[in-house]
Amino acid sequence: MADEPVNQTTQNSTANLKADTPNVKQRRPWRISWIWLVPFVAALVGGSLLVRDWLNTGPTLSITFESAEGLEIDQTKVRYKDVVIGSVSDIDVGPDRSNVIVKAQIDHDAADYIARDGTRFWVVKPRLEMSGVSGLGTLLSGPYIAVDIESDDNQSQPEKYTFEGLEKPPAVTHDRSGTRYVLHAADLGSLEIGSQVYYRQISVGRVIDYELNKDGGSVDIQIFVDSPNDRYVTSDSRFWNASGINVSLGTSGVEVHTGSLSSVIAGGIAFTNVNPANEVPAKPETVFDLFNSETEAKAEPDGPPFRVDMIFHNSVRGLEVGAPVDFRGMELGQVYDIDLEFDTEKRRFYILVKTNIYPRRFGKAYERVKSLDPEDRYPGRQLLGPMVKHGLRAQLKTTNLLTGQQYVSLDIIRDAEPVEFDPMRSPLLIPTIAGSFDRLQEQIMKIVSKIEAVPLEGIGNDLQKSLQSLNRTLNTLNTQVAPQATQALGAAKDALERVDALLANDSAMNENLQSTMRELNGAARSLRNLGDYLQSHPNALITGTPPDRYPQ
Repeated sequence: MADEPVNQTTQNSTANLKADTPNVKQRRPWRISWIWLVPFVAALVGGSLLVRDWLNTGPTLSITFESAEGLEIDQTKVRYKDVVIGSVSDIDVGPDRSNVIVKAQIDHDAADYIARDGTRFWVVKPRLEMSGVSGLGTLLSGPYIAVDIESDDNQSQPEKYTFEGLEKPPAVTHDRSGTRYVLHAADLGSLEIGSQVYYRQISVGRVIDYELNKDGGSVDIQIFVDSPNDRYVTSDSRFWNASGINVSLGTSGVEVHTGSLSSVIAGGIAFTNVNPANEVPAKPETVFDLFNSETEAKAEPDGPPFRVDMIFHNSVRGLEVGAPVDFRGMELGQVYDIDLEFDTEKRRFYILVKTNIYPRRFGKAYERVKSLDPEDRYPGRQLLGPMVKHGLRAQLKTTNLLTGQQYVSLDIIRDAEPVEFDPMRSPLLIPTIAGSFDRLQEQIMKIVSKIEAVPLEGIGNDLQKSLQSLNRTLNTLNTQVAPQATQALGAAKDALERVDALLANDSAMNENLQSTMRELNGAARSLRNLGDYLQSHPNALITGTPPDRYPQ
C-alpha cells in the first residue's frame, strides 16, 4: 500500500515529458582498408613462386645403381659439366632387391637434352685405381651424380626417362674430342681401362674398353687418342704393349727396356709410325695389331700364317705351346697345339704337333713362289714341297739343358730317306726324324744291348776262379816263400855289414888301396914327363938321352 503513491507520481511525470525529434544520418559507403593489401601481395608472390616452380620443374628420371652408397634425398645433386641441373628426390630398393632405383628431379630447361636416349649417369666419389686417383673434390662437398650426353645436338634422339647408371666413370666422355681405334691382341696382359697410350713417351690417349672376340680366341681393345694427337695415328702405325719391364740377353749383354713409371704399374700402350712420309690420319675404328714388344712391332709384317702338322713317335717332353719352329737359326713360326692321337692301322699312339708357319720369313724365295701364282692364298705350300724333296725334316732339339725345354728344328738332312709329300694336303704334313737327344738315347740303348750280350756271368765265374787261384798262391808264398825270403834277407844283411867293414876308413883294405893309388899316381906322373920329353926330343928314341951337362 505504501508503494502505490510513488508509482502514480512517476507515471504522471512521464506523461508530462515530450519525445525528442530523431536525428537521422546517412551511412558512409564501405571502403577497403590498406591493411588488406599485405596478405594479397603475399598470396600473389606465393602463387607466382608456385607457378614459376611448376614451370621450371622438369620430369623425374629413374636411374638404377647397384647401391646407393653416398646418395641422400634432397642433398645429392645432379650435375652436368659441374652445373647443378637437378637433385635426388627419392631412393627405393629395386623389385628384385638386386639394385636400387634413384629418382632424380631434373630442371625443365635441362630436360630437353638430358632425358634422351644415350645419356649416361654415374656417381662421382673418391676412387683409388691403378690409373690414378679421382673424385677428391667430393671429400668436402659429398658425392653427386654426373651426366654425360651423347652429343651437343641430341634433340633427334627419342625421349627416355629410365636409365641404367654406370658403376664406374666412363673413360672418355662424349664432349672430349679425339678418335677411337681398335687393337687386336692375343691376350689383355696387364692392361686395364684407363691405361695410358703413349707416343714418344708422351701420354696422348687411354684404353676405354676391351672385350673378347667373337670366336673367343683373341681380345679387342678399344683406345681413344685425344685431338690433335690423333693425327699421328696413320695406317702405317704400329702398336705394342709397353707394360712392365722388358729384359733381354743379347750379344752386347743384358738390356733392360721400360716405359714410364705409370706404364710399369698400371700398364700402357705405345705406338710409332714405320713410314714417316705417310701423314694421312687413320679413320676412326681402324683395327691395328697389338704386338708384345717394340722389336716385334717394328719388324716387317709376316702376313697370314698357314698350318703345318708334324708327327712324332718319341717323347715330346719339354715341348710346350708357343715353342718356336726354327730353320737354321731363323724362327719361322710357333707351336700352337699338341695332341695325342692313335693310328688305327699301326695300332700305336703318336704325338701330333700343330704349328703356324709364316711364309714371308723365307724372304725372296717366298716372293718368287708368290709371283708364280698370285691367287694362291698359301704359296708356302709350293715352297716347302721342293725343300722336303731335298731332305727337309723336322726334329726336336733341346734349347735349355737345365730346364729340358725343346723346340722344333727344320733342317736339310742330306742322307734322309725319301718320303711322300702331298703339297695339296690340308694341313701340310712335314716328315720328322729323331732328334739329337733321341738319337743319343738310341745309341745308349745299343750300347746297353751290346753290354747285355757280353757273357758277364761266365766272365764273373772265371774271375772268381782266378781270384781263388791267386789266393792259394798268396797262401803258399806266405807259408813257404816268406820264411826263406826272411833268411835270405838276413844273410844279405850280414854280407852288407861285412862289406861295410871292408870299406871303412881305418880298414887294411882301404890303406892298401890308398898306397896303390899313390904308386899309380907316381907312375902316371913319370909317364907324363916321358911323353913331354919325347915330344920335344923325338930323336931320343934312336940316339938315346944325351949326357947331363953341368953348368960351367
